[in-house]
Amino acid sequence: MQPTPKYRYYDATAYKRAQSARSVAYTDFLRTGRLEKRGDWSRTDKRYMSYREVAEQTGKKLETAGNLTHARINGFHKTIRFPKVVFHRTLAAMPHLGYCHVTLSRTRLARQEDIQWSFYMANFYAEIGEGERFFEAISPKFSRMYFAVATSPAKGGDRLEINRSVGDYGILFHTHDPKEAMKNVLLLGARNEQLRQIIRAI
Repeated sequence: MQPTPKYRYYDATAYKRAQSARSVAYTDFLRTGRLEKRGDWSRTDKRYMSYREVAEQTGKKLETAGNLTHARINGFHKTIRFPKVVFHRTLAAMPHLGYCHVTLSRTRLARQEDIQWSFYMANFYAEIGEGERFFEAISPKFSRMYFAVATSPAKGGDRLEINRSVGDYGILFHTHDPKEAMKNVLLLGARNEQLRQIIRAI
């Protein structure tokens, strides 16, 4: 037996459109004395959406935001260029929430060899865990989150995993501030100290 979903989603745009049409019809009735049916205005039932539909809509929004963020990063300086590697994931139990991979690169940190890292954005804020459960204590306090993680090939070499030996258990930065996130990504991509000074002054 399938468990009852914790969340129920409905098409808010279609519902508001129907309510707006109904309001117009009633206004016309008060003005003319005639009540005319306008399309589907009388239907007030909410069309509930499946988790799959919600996840698809969430994914489109995440990837649109990811593409825009990538363009902004690459538009800062001609010497800083990141590859566009945009893909998303939604949370299985809450498909209105998800995160988007924006780019990846390699950089040399102080007292470190070159490391590979990935930059992500999410449409929610959470603490980032140290164990298997990556997102912890999802919070409504902020509507966005940006973070970068150091990565390394997993055993078998067919995927990447977080390199917990770098930074704060693999986390290079974690913020809800888009300006701070951009500065951090640009600093990771800057090739010389002069450019880093310009970025720090933003």
